[in-house]
Amino acid sequence: MPVETEAAVASVLMTGEQYEESLRKMKFKVYLQGERVENPVDHPIIRPSMNSVKMTYDLAQDPQHQDLMTAKSHLTGKTVNRFCHLHQSTDDLIKKVKMQRLLGQKTAACFQRCVGMDAINAVDSTTFEMDQKLGTDYHARFEKFLLKMQELDWTVDGAMTDPKGDRGLSPSKQSDPDMYVHVVERRPDGIVVRGAKAHQTGAINSHWILVMPTISMTAEDADYAVAFVAPADAEGIFYIYGRQSCDTRKLEGGTIDVGNKQFGGHEALMVFDNLFIPWENVLMCGEYEFSGTLVERFAGYHRQSYGGCKVGVGDVLIGAAALAADYNGAAKASHVKDKLIEMTHLNETLYACGIGCSAEGCKTASGTYLVNMLLANVCKQNVTRFPYEIARLAEDIAGGLMVTMPSEQDLCNPETSDVIKKYFQGVASVPTETRMRILRLIENLTLGTAAVGYRTESMHGAGSPQAQRIMISRQSNLQQKKELAKNIAGITDKK
Repeated sequence: MPVETEAAVASVLMTGEQYEESLRKMKFKVYLQGERVENPVDHPIIRPSMNSVKMTYDLAQDPQHQDLMTAKSHLTGKTVNRFCHLHQSTDDLIKKVKMQRLLGQKTAACFQRCVGMDAINAVDSTTFEMDQKLGTDYHARFEKFLLKMQELDWTVDGAMTDPKGDRGLSPSKQSDPDMYVHVVERRPDGIVVRGAKAHQTGAINSHWILVMPTISMTAEDADYAVAFVAPADAEGIFYIYGRQSCDTRKLEGGTIDVGNKQFGGHEALMVFDNLFIPWENVLMCGEYEFSGTLVERFAGYHRQSYGGCKVGVGDVLIGAAALAADYNGAAKASHVKDKLIEMTHLNETLYACGIGCSAEGCKTASGTYLVNMLLANVCKQNVTRFPYEIARLAEDIAGGLMVTMPSEQDLCNPETSDVIKKYFQGVASVPTETRMRILRLIENLTLGTAAVGYRTESMHGAGSPQAQRIMISRQSNLQQKKELAKNIAGITDKK
């Protein structure tokens, strides 16, 4: 690390308001529900997701949370947002998970910057090793971008998942070559790419995108082994916003039926329509033998992430279920107490895996620390299961009213308001509106827009469950376990 002068350790952190204003200056091309969105920041469906990202900036300004939310840049010594930081120790990896839990608790939604943080850490070590072996200069290009990212406190969207088309065919064998992002032209000043990235978390709330290959490529798929950075509003990029359950409730102007009245997440299809990338922003172009390394490292970091963010949202859901039990008058029932214990057990098990794979991390050649890949995949494998059970138990405790109660408009209608307050009251000391609010929050977390970032994403985010099982098999060192058993059993291999 450089000598820390007063200037060197200065903060480069944006405030939440500055972040919001920076998005207003961008020229995104976004389509939502059949129309072009001129102002994504203030669109009622998109705005809650922006608020979630904004929280990552606001908490970094709070002295109470700066130890988790910020770090010292290994490049400049300046204080940077942890989402712009490369992990320099296992302590950094652990603080990452703790930070994600905190943000999950504060937003009860997806706060979207994790993908970019995981991407920069994977790209750092991969480009360093690529340059060492092949004599390329990708790592220097990446560090130049990283410096800019840290200095301007950018939100960067990591883009990995391609549409894939026919899963039984490799990228170059697809009937439509654009099913995977690929290079269509190499020029003296850069490359031109075409294709799309699907399920892109927080894309429209990002300043830049970092695009990576989605699978390990072979020689015949070299044109698809491409990684690069680009402004999120670059000419040649447009977005089609993903639909979520109950998303149009945000257009109604109320605060009860949306469940989570302030925060949310979003996904979008990111389309590259002959996008030009100057060479200085290209981080892989045909080096297919390193595509698998990049994919696996990104997946490892991102599977670690789920041991933090999903746990934080789980904390909110457990709290909501406990309140629902209070409001229903069922908090003292032994089976309700047992269900809350089970929910807590499952949630803390996820957290333990996130902390465990962090504490067992190791240093890569570039100096960046990598998680324990076996434990990271075990973490995510548990995430494909436990949140579903936590959600089921929350729905059980909440009761059927969660999905049958009238709307907020009916609650506010003078002709029906008193009837609703009378017949949907639980414990007499708790206003009916209060009970409705907590039930709508549970609905939002288990069935509504937040379920995209909690329950459903728990299954498919950071790769399918089978992808984690493949990695667990690779990392399990089964032969060593056989040798341990033979040693204990007194078995000697005879030749």
